[in-house]
Order: sequence, then C-alpha cells, then structure tokens
Amino acid sequence: MSGLFGYLDGVAALGPGFDNWAMLAAQLTGEQPWQDAPTRLTAPPGLPPAERRRVGKPVRLALALGFEAVAMAGADAAELATVFTASGGDGDNLHALCTTLAEPARLVSPTRFTNSVHNAPAGYWGIAAGATAPSNVLSAYDASFSMGLIEALGQVQGEARRVLLIAYDSPYPGPLAALRPLPEPCGVALLLSPERGPASRARLAVVGGETAAEGSTGIAALDALARSAPSLRALPLLAALARGEGGRYGLEMPLGGLLVVELQPCV
Repeated sequence: MSGLFGYLDGVAALGPGFDNWAMLAAQLTGEQPWQDAPTRLTAPPGLPPAERRRVGKPVRLALALGFEAVAMAGADAAELATVFTASGGDGDNLHALCTTLAEPARLVSPTRFTNSVHNAPAGYWGIAAGATAPSNVLSAYDASFSMGLIEALGQVQGEARRVLLIAYDSPYPGPLAALRPLPEPCGVALLLSPERGPASRARLAVVGGETAAEGSTGIAALDALARSAPSLRALPLLAALARGEGGRYGLEMPLGGLLVVELQPCV
C-alpha cells in the first residue's frame, strides 16, 4: 500500500448539523459552532420521479455526496470510476424485510428487496449520473473508510484515472439499533485524481513504515461524532484540509492497527 497517492479535487460532507462541505469546513475551523441537528436529505437529482419516491436514506445520502464532490471539482460524473463504502446497508429496509419474514404470509416487496442490497446506491448512481465507468462497493465494518480509501487510491494509481470515493452510514431502527448504534445518516465524498490540476486542494498519500495517532479535530463534539460512525473517521483528516494544514493521520484498519495517511495542502 505504501506509495499510493492521489490529488484531492473535490470534497463533500453531509450529516447531523451540516448540510455540505462548506458548512462542515466552517465548523472544523471554528468559524461556526457545530450544533447537533437531524440530517437533511433531499430528493436525489437525476433519478426519474418513480425512482426518487422509492429510494431510501442511503441512496439519497450517497447521491447527494457524490454530486457535491463532482460539482466542486468541475468534473463529469458520467466519466468517473466510483468506490462506495459503508459499514452497513439500508437499515430501514432491512428492518422492514425482517418484520415481513416474521409474518405468516412473508410477502416481500420486490422494491424493498432491490433497495436492500449493498450495491443499491452504486446502481442508482449509474442511473442518475449516466455513469458507465467501473464501480466497486465494499464494507469493512468500522474500517470501511480506510479500506475504501485504499481501494480508491489503488485505482487512481493503477489505472491513472479519477476516482470518486463515497463513504456513508445510515442508522438502523430498533431493535437492531441497540446492537449497532449509529448517528443520523452521514458521510463524506472525495474526488481523487492521479495528477495535480487546477481544482486540486491537497495531496493524499498512504505512508508505509510510519506511525501516527488517530488524530483529532480539536473540537470535542466533532471528535465524538467521528467516533460514532465509520464514514466520519475522516473528520480529523478533513479538519486539517479545512485549516490548510499538513500532517500524518491514522485511520482505523480491520483487525487493529492504523492506516497512516499523509495530507499535504496544494498551495
């Protein structure tokens, strides 16, 4: 993994208390206080009306993140390879399916089944963006962001192409919520390029043979939020980006240990 790197051309964020990257960046720099509030999810752009009505929170979340990062970079969404990473799936759909299967009739809705699969957001992205480029979908529990970043940077380097990484989490209703507590729907997106360009904000690189602490945003409430959802483990890294700071940051990996990522602002 050492030697993987890419240039960060677009950033997106959506979650409790922030509607976009600009709002979160202002909170991370201390310009605005972070205040907990329900995540505001809008109808996903680019989908036919019937599909917009059927999709659940993860799809609306993932598409909002993807299109925000693409717009910041001035990229063509249809041409981008994508990596979707989430610690779980559509909790609301899963709850509804389990409830239905516990009933005598077991009449499972085809729409619910379609939207319950882990790659549903990737499929809807292809429809909304008109994208035909490769799309990978993965899950690594609490290490989902770091593994998604490795996959995205691997494609950036191995295929010399721009890759859109979308990391997101959506909570489960009870009783599953007691076993896997997650906050409001939340996530981040990073558009990574193999070469520095006019839109590049920073260089991200996986550093081998190094150690680093998990890092902190320096804001207790946002640190607590970062610990509450795998996709938000990126917040210390994004705090440095918002402040124009460089450094090395440890991201949670499967089975323990940290992935050390170096951020160097483009000035």
